[in-house]
Amino acid sequence: MDCENTSSVSSSINIEEKRSTSKLVAIRKIEIQIQKQWSDRKYFQADAPTQWTDNSNKYFVTFPYPYMNGRLHLGHTFSLSKCEFATGYQRLKGKHCLFPFGFHATGMPIPAGADKLKREIEEFGFPPQFPIEKEEDEGEQILNINGISNDTKIDNKAKGKKSKAIAKTGSEKYQWEIMRSIGIESDDEIKKFTDPQYWLTYFPPHVEQDLQMMGLKVDWRRSFVTTDFNPYYDSFIQWQFHHLKQGGKIRFGKRYTIYSPKDNQPCMDHDRSSGEGVLPQEYTLIKLRIQDDFIPDKLKNHSTLDGVYLVAATLRPETMYGQTNCWLHPNISYIAIPTRDHGIFICTRRAARNLSHQDFTHEHGKFTVLAEFLGSELFGLPLEAPLSSYKTIYVLPMLTIKEDKGTGVVTSVPSDSADDYAALFDLKKKVQMREKYSIKESMILPFDPVPIIYVEPYGNLPAITVYEKFNIQSQHDYEKLARAKDEIYKKSFYDGILLTGKYQQQKVIDVKKFIRDDLITSKQACIYYEPENKVKSRSGDEGIVALCDQWFIDYRNESWKEEARHVLQQLNVFSDETRQNFEATFDWLHEHACSRSYGLGTRLPWDKQYFIESLSDSTIYMAYYTVAHLLQSSYDGHQNGSANISPSEMTIDVWDYIFFVDKSYSSLKTNISKEILDRLRNEFQYWYPVDLRSSGKDLIPNHLTFTLYNHVAIWPKKEDNRWPKAFRANGHLFLNGEKMSKSTGNFMTLIQAIERFSADGMRLTLADAGDSIEDANFDEQNAEAQLLRLYTFIEWVKEVLNISSSQTNTQSTDQKSNDGKYENKSMNYFDRVFESEINQAIKLTEEAYENMLYKEVLKHGFFQLQNSRDNYRELCSGIEQMNISLIKRFIEVQTLLLAPICPHICDYVYQLLYPNKSIMEAKWPISGKIDQSLIDSCNYLLNTVRYFRNRSKILTTQQNKKYDEAIIYVARDYPQWQIFIINQLKIIFKENLSFPDNKILSSYFKDRQEIDIKYTKKVMPFVTYCQQLVKEANNNINVLDQHLTFNEYEILIHNQQYIQRSLKLNQLQIKLINDEHTENLNNLDDIIPGKPLIQFFSKSSINEPLSSELNKQKDEIK
Repeated sequence: MDCENTSSVSSSINIEEKRSTSKLVAIRKIEIQIQKQWSDRKYFQADAPTQWTDNSNKYFVTFPYPYMNGRLHLGHTFSLSKCEFATGYQRLKGKHCLFPFGFHATGMPIPAGADKLKREIEEFGFPPQFPIEKEEDEGEQILNINGISNDTKIDNKAKGKKSKAIAKTGSEKYQWEIMRSIGIESDDEIKKFTDPQYWLTYFPPHVEQDLQMMGLKVDWRRSFVTTDFNPYYDSFIQWQFHHLKQGGKIRFGKRYTIYSPKDNQPCMDHDRSSGEGVLPQEYTLIKLRIQDDFIPDKLKNHSTLDGVYLVAATLRPETMYGQTNCWLHPNISYIAIPTRDHGIFICTRRAARNLSHQDFTHEHGKFTVLAEFLGSELFGLPLEAPLSSYKTIYVLPMLTIKEDKGTGVVTSVPSDSADDYAALFDLKKKVQMREKYSIKESMILPFDPVPIIYVEPYGNLPAITVYEKFNIQSQHDYEKLARAKDEIYKKSFYDGILLTGKYQQQKVIDVKKFIRDDLITSKQACIYYEPENKVKSRSGDEGIVALCDQWFIDYRNESWKEEARHVLQQLNVFSDETRQNFEATFDWLHEHACSRSYGLGTRLPWDKQYFIESLSDSTIYMAYYTVAHLLQSSYDGHQNGSANISPSEMTIDVWDYIFFVDKSYSSLKTNISKEILDRLRNEFQYWYPVDLRSSGKDLIPNHLTFTLYNHVAIWPKKEDNRWPKAFRANGHLFLNGEKMSKSTGNFMTLIQAIERFSADGMRLTLADAGDSIEDANFDEQNAEAQLLRLYTFIEWVKEVLNISSSQTNTQSTDQKSNDGKYENKSMNYFDRVFESEINQAIKLTEEAYENMLYKEVLKHGFFQLQNSRDNYRELCSGIEQMNISLIKRFIEVQTLLLAPICPHICDYVYQLLYPNKSIMEAKWPISGKIDQSLIDSCNYLLNTVRYFRNRSKILTTQQNKKYDEAIIYVARDYPQWQIFIINQLKIIFKENLSFPDNKILSSYFKDRQEIDIKYTKKVMPFVTYCQQLVKEANNNINVLDQHLTFNEYEILIHNQQYIQRSLKLNQLQIKLINDEHTENLNNLDDIIPGKPLIQFFSKSSINEPLSSELNKQKDEIK
């Protein structure tokens, strides 16, 4: 490319960028203007009427308050947009809407962040001077099994990809850098965040400002922050927990809990940077006793009568009958620790850490290391294995053991584990490997797999069966071994029959618990817990499982669980998958620790050394929204609200009076007047319950389920009118098809999206991103296209209204127009089609809004409606020929249908139609008559003309000849042989609800007397055509009805001028194929109803044969 061309391209790109920027600036100017109108008119401030008898017309929507350690990102925005769109729609339907918004600060992330900043100042000064660190090679060392080299490095194919923990916090290592990354540039400003309370004063107003720029329909008077920093909210949470404890929902005791030793407290979902939803996993810890005469020298001075054990964690204690050996990794470090009741355990240091927090050691959370070994030092030790048919088994090497899971000790059952069999077989066949680790033949060769479980169809040695099936070569065939495990693991557990021992001939699933209990009773095993997967706290600590003394909410309580299930049964959750996720949560949900010793929050009223954790103080706060604006007039509650009540006056009794109908004023000991309290009570009784709560799907297994439990606990069945009515869960939001991540740069905040695409451009793209519980995608190119669509729509409306004004001014008052331009003109065919399409859009869009399917809303209420407008414009040959009255109807309907999603643009356009009015005062449009036959006929006309136009272009190009005349051939009926096939296909489909294989259909229609032999080769193509029609109609067999809903011939005749104009023809004829003029033409039997064919010609070629052209068109249609 030469310099001149480069300059030209660069110049054109700059011009396009300027045009795009100018459109963005224009739309942002409109948004700011409209937002000021809304604010001035206080459209979104909603108060309960002082007198009412029926509150069915109210609509109360809430979104889980976001955490105040940063600005909102696009993922937050996607979830809350569901609430926003629902609120906008319900306003148009005439509902009295309330959408409040709070700010969450409970928990440990904020104080943890503040403490990190303090430590960084102490360590690196102020402003901190952080060290520059070199990037480390991300390869990992592995051991070559043949002993050639143990320094080989494997290229890490995932290099550059960060863990989920890093992805959550970005690539910044220091908290100071994190604060910079979220837009806080000043070091002096960052220093203020060493005070946790500063976070609570800084972020809420910034978040509110961002959401106002989005155009959120929130009543900001009701906003608040949580924790005891806000004395009113603090009082409310204490009231809630008073009733939970009084109702027996809160208990104290030891429970297995995910725990952070560094933070010295349980690590629940909101305390984690990774591992949300991970639960404690129960293992059976098998005690493999080292025979007394072979105890390692390092332990001889420490051995006890209780013995020395290698301890292996297993999920399958019932397979212990098949133990042949014990596995250790040669290069993993193992330690020996004394226990209180079980002798000496040998395991990894990581496992010892877990064990010490589960009361195995003499001091909780601490363990003593008696000796340390490499795995290779313990090879060859003889062991006594519980339940094994071998009296003695030996410690052998396995190279695939991982240190970050289990105890690092693995008991081997090669009959049922392909991994065990592969490692055992490696040792049996590789002499060099045995010699390397000093393994004698007597330790390995006599030990064959023992049949213990019969699994159909794999036999009584299922691991060997799949080992051979997948042609596994060694213990390093990871992919094949994983497939082998997937194939037999669950089948063995659920369908396997035990062949040996006390419970033989019984199903494994039925006796596993009994076998485990027998092992524990005989002190050959014990219960041990680990996290299901890796958990990392927000302080950077790896989570363990600890047995903790703690206050917990007893969600395991069966009677309470049944009451909560009853709430779920009445709840609208919008999808079967969401309901299934709730039901699955109920199945496993158990006690939940509700107390913390570190963090921010409300202190437990009866045990003030503990804070209430963040998932427990956020279950019924929606009720607090109803009175928040009367109690407080600032986020933090440091300024009284209009009720002029002090926090100290909000006693348990006062809260009871507000929230419980059976509480009388006379029973209160308060100086607050009844008039004031009745005002608060009225707000609650009017707005509650929540009509819609919408959130991400990740809150189903915790927050949303806890909300159901707590509502039924505070407002039991006699007050079931306080239970939430609907929960809507959505998937996560991807950005440009990839997960959002600060570390990769694929990340966008709310404010960045507004600045790049405008508020309405962003909102439109969010609505188009996806509706289901599956993950959605925000595409930046799509967002830019949506911005352009909105701008184009505004400019088109201005053009239309200018033309309308001009026509009105130039037309005399007594003029009677007959050309369809003006308001007083009766409607023609195209007008009536467009009117029906407008009415249909109203109906379909309303259905989509009711089901919160916003992608469908855009499909029916914007994209298809805009397409209908474009078709109407084409049919009318431009704006000037369109019915202005109908066009104004379209503009009004379009703005109303799109207003919940793009309120700024729609309000601006609405005010072009109706000056000094706002769409916030408008109502949902009323749908008139929908003539489906009329719509079908017009779609047929447009599709047919487009096809003809395409054929004309192809012919003109191929033959270098201009065609200016044409004949269209139309079939009124199918030929008899096709009618026979259609009728038979309908019978077959209705009997089977599907079509059989084409070979069966071909045989069925072969040599039928109803089908002339000359059509034999045409039968299956026509059958395939019919099948395709049914498939495209979502298996509606009625699509094969032989008559169209309109008269095809009349539609073409009626619109002959339009067709002729569109095809640029001088002359056009339209003929039915059974006319006397067409009887002798060839190939006309291939023309069928709804599929007319056209012959193009010029005057010089009027006698050209029809057959060739018809065959081309016929083949294309097929």
